[in-house]
Formats: sequence, structure tokens, C-alpha cells
Amino acid sequence: MKYEFHKIEKKWQKIWEEEKTYAAVNGGGKPKFYALVEFPYPSGEGLHVGHPRPYTAMDIVARKRRMEGYNVLFPIGFDAFGLPTENYAIKHRLHPRTVTERNIKRFTEQLKTLGYSFDWDRVIDTTDPSYYKWTQWIFLKLFENGLAYKTEMPVNWCTSCKCVLANEEVVDGVCERCGSEVIRKEKSQWMLGITKYAQRLIDDLDGLDFIERVKTQQKNWIGRSTGAEVDFATTAGDTMTVFTTRPDTLFGATYMVMAPEHELVDRWARIITNFGEVEAYRLEAARKSELERTELSKEKTGVELRGVRAVNPVTGAEIPIYISDYVLATYGTGCIMAVPGHDQRDWEFARVFGLPVIEVVKGGDVEKAAYEDCDEGVMVNSGFLNGLPVEEAKRRMTDWLAAKGLGREKVNYKLRDWVFARQRYWGEPIPIVICPRCGYVPLPEEQLPLLLPEVESYEPTDNGESPLAKMRDWVETVCPKCGGKAERETDTMPQWAGSSWYFLRYMDPRNDRALASREALQYWNRVDWYNGGMEHTTLHLLYSRFWHKFLYDIGVVPTPEPYAKRTSHGMILGEDGQKMSKSRGNVINPTDIVNQYGADTMRLYIMFIGDFEKAATWSSEAVKGCKRFLDRVWNLGEKLASDKSGGEEHLKANEASLHRTIKKVGDDIEAMKFNTAIAAMMALVNEFYEKGAGRGDFRTLLTLLSPFAPHIAEELWELMGFGGAGLCCRQPWPAYDESKTVETEKTIAIQVNGKLKGTVTVPADADDETVVAAASGEEKVKNLMEGMELAKAIVVKNKLVNLILKPKKLDNRPDGGL
Repeated sequence: MKYEFHKIEKKWQKIWEEEKTYAAVNGGGKPKFYALVEFPYPSGEGLHVGHPRPYTAMDIVARKRRMEGYNVLFPIGFDAFGLPTENYAIKHRLHPRTVTERNIKRFTEQLKTLGYSFDWDRVIDTTDPSYYKWTQWIFLKLFENGLAYKTEMPVNWCTSCKCVLANEEVVDGVCERCGSEVIRKEKSQWMLGITKYAQRLIDDLDGLDFIERVKTQQKNWIGRSTGAEVDFATTAGDTMTVFTTRPDTLFGATYMVMAPEHELVDRWARIITNFGEVEAYRLEAARKSELERTELSKEKTGVELRGVRAVNPVTGAEIPIYISDYVLATYGTGCIMAVPGHDQRDWEFARVFGLPVIEVVKGGDVEKAAYEDCDEGVMVNSGFLNGLPVEEAKRRMTDWLAAKGLGREKVNYKLRDWVFARQRYWGEPIPIVICPRCGYVPLPEEQLPLLLPEVESYEPTDNGESPLAKMRDWVETVCPKCGGKAERETDTMPQWAGSSWYFLRYMDPRNDRALASREALQYWNRVDWYNGGMEHTTLHLLYSRFWHKFLYDIGVVPTPEPYAKRTSHGMILGEDGQKMSKSRGNVINPTDIVNQYGADTMRLYIMFIGDFEKAATWSSEAVKGCKRFLDRVWNLGEKLASDKSGGEEHLKANEASLHRTIKKVGDDIEAMKFNTAIAAMMALVNEFYEKGAGRGDFRTLLTLLSPFAPHIAEELWELMGFGGAGLCCRQPWPAYDESKTVETEKTIAIQVNGKLKGTVTVPADADDETVVAAASGEEKVKNLMEGMELAKAIVVKNKLVNLILKPKKLDNRPDGGL
């Protein structure tokens, strides 16, 4: 019978769906295991090969856990709000809801063809009002607790999308999505106070099983630094406060730099004698993103604020003040003290503007470059700090500043509060009413969800307001507090909102009284294993940890952290070794692979392609290799199934290999070394072909293969007559005996004068003399040794023996004696 994967895969997918084979239950006697993958954004293109890699990996883990006796929650959903859908809807004059439903339908079909063991009864969609009701509820709780607030701030503004962009969405001064120019502008924005959780977000990483590079990225993004705040008087009468991690270098501060948008610049407008030049520079800086402004390699630019100077608090010297775009108003205090002797960026700036450079830590040549590697040096040119080591000088200077009322010790974070608003239609409405008398008033919980209204146009407005602002019937309302005339907030939430708590909703997705019941939250507790892309280890992971900590603080969830374990995967590159893209013509559609070779081949190859944590290059030839392996498994199963005698249950010759393979596959799944697990199964099948296989041997192979290639495993399980024990995917995970993983015998190659002449089986611990004797006793070798003598024997332990033979010497004496 031919391996007809199309029929087999549809057959088993139908059975699994009808029997709800993979449905999780809230409670019961089994230990629980919650496996999570990042839910996809349902784009119009459908799945790409980047999706099956993490999904197949966690599907293998989830399937193994079920076989180990766990009650497994392995859910899926769709993160469906966002700009791409809205832009497509605008272009094609469709409602975003229509586009979303169509895309979700396509994604669902594709995911089901790959045989994933998702619990399809728990599917969520972030655009469903029954879901975003609870996203809005969480926002209201944040607002009640002072963590959601509105403020004026400079933002990245896309001139085409007409909405605010995060810094990460601006690339080379243009919008990542549409390629249009991005400018900086002041705008009133909703913010979430994530900075209040900065230290906890760092500290609590220590108790988590996250891969080290994920922890490092989180810590770097938060950017904790310890130093001092220093107050600089100015000739204008105001004080400039700076944060520095190196208060010891204060004697080397020769100028100050402020962000172009700093409020003091406007305050000093009348006394700055070159204000026209200053204004021109500020306009130019406003066209750049923060990432562009802080790029280390860029040319140093700036303008001196003539008419105002600062006073160095330790030297009393007046020093010039500049504005420059590399200083950001949103980081620290928006101004810095420049120490060009020990900061390369300051040094380059000083060289451009002819400013003095003073060495204050002994070691380098500050005439040639800044001496930055000075953490363990000795202070010079620094008054009362001279001769002190750097660390002691930091403490001495901080104490001196505090005693004089000129500074204080300070911990600073690079992390800034989260901009939590978009001026678009397709997002969760923010449940706030703006009242002229009461200010910002939360919508009563009983009025949730606040639904998106039907609008005629989804085009953003030219003045930067959301399309919702044009819906006056929806906007105009009454204040829930005083009953007077009021207006609704017309900004919507960013796409990150729905993904910041989705893992909780999976626990109890149909609950209409709470985001999840207390019982479900207590039972599932937190995600046991979460896998996702490295591109999401900063923003999404950080945001969702923040929301979860907040929900823990107000008593909603039982744990302070949402994920016990986090792993990440590498991307799949095109066959040309480049990132897949339509423009390069190297995109692989997983549906095409499934249609041509089957879902099990696709699953097997996407795991066999290389180290799971690293990028891997697609190879169409290698896909065929995985299909050939499954063909060999199929043919072996057919042969065994057709053996009317029933055959042996286990062959002694396979015992060690079988136990080693069980151990190897199980350990490799846990270590996410899926490629070597598959290689071990391939090697076992090769041995079965060489030595034969019993029905029990093949039964074990199928249980090992089932998490990787579940369709063929189920079909062969049924074909072999094992179905009486239930589905293959419901069998216990095979156990191994450590003592049986060691082979007692080895079959090694025999070479004679370097040429292969046969094999011999010897004890695995045999010494060289025993191996040579066994090889010499083989019939073929004995014939070759006639008239020859053994000059030398080379033994490679448990691999081969090479017998070096040479002709025997002839005795020429007639009497054979003296």
C-alpha cells in the first residue's frame, strides 16, 4: 500500500477534531502543563515558514508532555488589531472586520493542515469585543492606580500613516511600514507608567528559566545605571540638573549639552542672542527619530546658546551650553555635562567646536582620543580628588555634592514610560470620557466593552486625530461623574495591548464575568514554557511582564511573573541565505510544501533544518530527504504488518540502540535539539533495516516519532494493529533503562592491509589482543593469512581492526640446523 499522505493526514486531523483529542480541562488529577507560542498576526499573505518552526517545536513538547501524563494546555489565537489590516481595508474599501475574519479563516485552515495539537475550543481574537472588554478593563485599573496618564510629549509622527510611531518603527528617518517621512512633533499622549516597575522587572528575572540572551536583552532595554544628579547654576538664574554615572569626572566638564526641545531653550529665548540659528537647528532635529539622533557614528552637530552659560559647581568656571540632537529630552533630565577627555562622543563634539579637553583620569592620550577605559584609573587635575582611585573618587564627589546641596545619589533607567495610544480606527477604544469640569473620567465597568462605531472612512485625519474624532454621534456623550456634556477619547490602544495579557484569557476564554475565573487562574498558575522570536524579547515580553505584575499587585493573578520559562528560535532564511521577502523572490509558502510532500514532512524538515536557536537556510533538496525517511518508516511498517506469523516482539540486537534512542530523543526534545533527535531516529531506522525489527521495536519507534510526525505515526499504529491500546499520541512516553543504553557487543570492520574484508562481533570492552584474535579467526581472513605473517595490528576501539600482513620468510638451509 502506498504512503498516501494527503488522505492519511486529512483522516487523522478529522478524527482529532471530532474526538477533541487535544482539549485541555480546567482541573483534574493530572499535573498541569501550559505550553505557549506567540499568537500570530493574521496578515493577508497567510502563514510563512517562520510560523511552523516555533509552532512545531512547542507542539512536539506539548505532545510529549501529554504522553508523560500531563493535562496540557496548548492554545492558539490571533493578535488581529493593527495598521496592516487597516491600511489594506482603506486601500480596498473594505471593513477591517471583514479583512480580519477572512485572514483568520485562512490562518486557521493552514494551521490545521499542519496537524498542531492546539485546543481549538480556546481560540481567542483580540478584535472580538468579548476579548477587548477585558483589555479595556485592565486599562481602567491602570488608570485608577495612577499608571495610565496623559501628557504632552515629543513623538514620532508618520506623515503618511498619520499616527504616532514607536522608536522601533522608525528606520533611517522613515516609517518602517510605508516608507514615508517621519517627523517629531508635540502631542498629548496616553502613557503607561512602566518605569515604576523597572527595578522589579530586572530583579525578578533571576528566578526565571529564561535563556541568558533574553535576560540580557531585557536588562539592557531597561538600562539601569547608578550615579549622581548634579546641579549646575546658569547665568540666566535657572539651574540645569544632569544625571551622570561618573561624578568623579566633574573637574573635566568643559561644556554642557541640552536636548533641542528642552523647556529651558524656550524660557531663555529673549536672552539667547542667536535664537534664529537655534530655532533652525531645532526644526532640523525634529525630523529625526530618536534612534537616528543617538547613533554613535553620525556627524556631531549642534548650536551654542549664546547669551547663557553654565557654572561648573566644583571649579566655579563658566562653561558654554550647546543644543545637540544626540541628547534626548525624554532620557534623564534632557541635558548632560560633557567630559570630552573621557567620552568619545563628547571628544568628537569638542574637536568640531574647538572646546577644551581636560584629562582627569590618568592613562590615555586625550589629545588623540578620549580615554574611556578608565574605570580603574587614578584621578588627576581634579582638586581634592587627585590621587584617588576612580571608585573612591565617585563616592567622595557624591558625598561632597550632597554636603554642599549641589547634588545627590541617583539610580536612573533608560526605560521610558510606554506611549499607549494610536490615532487610528482599528484598535481597542480607550474607555475614557473627557469632561470640561471633571477632566479624564473612566467609563463605568458595566458599560464595557466600549465598542468601535461604524465609520464611513477609516482614513486618519490631517490634523493627527483618529478617524473616530469625525464620528460626532459617538464622540459626544455625557460625563459618568457629573452628567454634563463630555466627549469620548478618540485615540485607540496600540497593538501591544491585546498581546500583553492574552495568555491569561486562554485559561478561561468564554468567561463573561472576569478576564478568567479565580479557579482557572489558580489551576493553570502561569505559563510553564513560552517560546517566541528574539525580536519580541524586549517590547512584548517586557510589556506583558509589566501588566502581569500590576495584575498581581491588585490581586487578580496568583503569580508575580507570567512565564516560568522562555526560549527563542532563529529565523528561516531563503535558499539564497537571505531573509525571505517578496522582492527577493525567495519566499517559501508552507502550504506548497504540505501539498507536495505532506504535513509530516514539513514538520520533520522544519525541525531537522539546523540548530533551533540559530538562523537556518532553507533547502528544497533536504525536504526531499525527510520525505524519503518517512517513506522508509512506512515501508518498514508495511512489511512488519504483513508478517502473518506476528514476528518477534523485540530483537536482542536492537536493545541497546533502542534504549539509547529513547534517551536521546527525550533529552533532545527538552533541550530543543530537535535536529539531533530526528537524526537519532533516522539512525535507528537504518539499524532496523540492517538487523531487522520486532513489532515491539517498531511500536517504540512510532511513539518516539509521534510528536514529530503524528499523522504517519497514527496510521502505522492502526495498520500494525496497536489501536486497541488507543491512539498512538495517547500512549505513555517510552522509558529507557540506563544500563541497557550501553552495548555489550560491537560489530567492527576488519581490514587487511587497509582494505575492508569483513566484520566481526566482539565484546564492547574487549582488549586489543582479543579483537585481533577474533578477526584472525574469521574464515575469510584465515584464508588471506595463509603463507603470511602478522607484522602489525592497528585497533581503533569499537570501530575497526587493520591487520598488516607480509609474506613469511623462507628458510634456505638444507638441514634446517646449524
